[in-house]
Amino acid sequence: MADMGLFREAVVAWAAGAPGEPARELATRLSVRTVVLLEGPSDAAAVDALAVGRGRDLAAEGVCVLAMGGAMSVGRFAHLLGPTGLGLRLTGLCDEAERPYYARALERCGAGEQGFFVCAADLEDELIRALGVQQVEDLIRVEGDLRPLQTFLRQPAQQGRTAERQMRRFLGTKKGRKIHYGRVLTAALEPDRVPRPLDELLAVL
Repeated sequence: MADMGLFREAVVAWAAGAPGEPARELATRLSVRTVVLLEGPSDAAAVDALAVGRGRDLAAEGVCVLAMGGAMSVGRFAHLLGPTGLGLRLTGLCDEAERPYYARALERCGAGEQGFFVCAADLEDELIRALGVQQVEDLIRVEGDLRPLQTFLRQPAQQGRTAERQMRRFLGTKKGRKIHYGRVLTAALEPDRVPRPLDELLAVL
């Protein structure tokens, strides 16, 4: 639903200091009920891919999947969209390292931490562990990125790192790669191998 994209844009502009009326009007017109707060676009790509794989149209259901542009933005977005703002239900994913920050931000706006699901390191780490390094490498080969991966793995900085950490770092070495593989890795998951935080998030939407 293209209009949900307009709502996302209006919310991001509002968070940056623009007037909030466009976001308010769109929230009403689109019957937005829930906003999924995510750190970045690769997380949003994974959530969207899993929803599509399960036959869900989140935008049509009044669910906005929103990449905040960094975990440190959660307080600002929660204030605008939660009980102190538009009064929408908030949910999402956060990394274990940032969990205390999320908890404080959500408490301040009266939203509470319930409904947020925690990834051990980040969502890419969860996806890599769920699929296994060999399957991730197979997918990278299919996507035409095997040669860049092999070049990356020969770098001195990668020696001594676990294969999981190497894969995770590789996904972040080129602009757009994390977003692309957020979709690719999620789409490749067997139903019983979906990482728990991602699976639980979809279940509450």
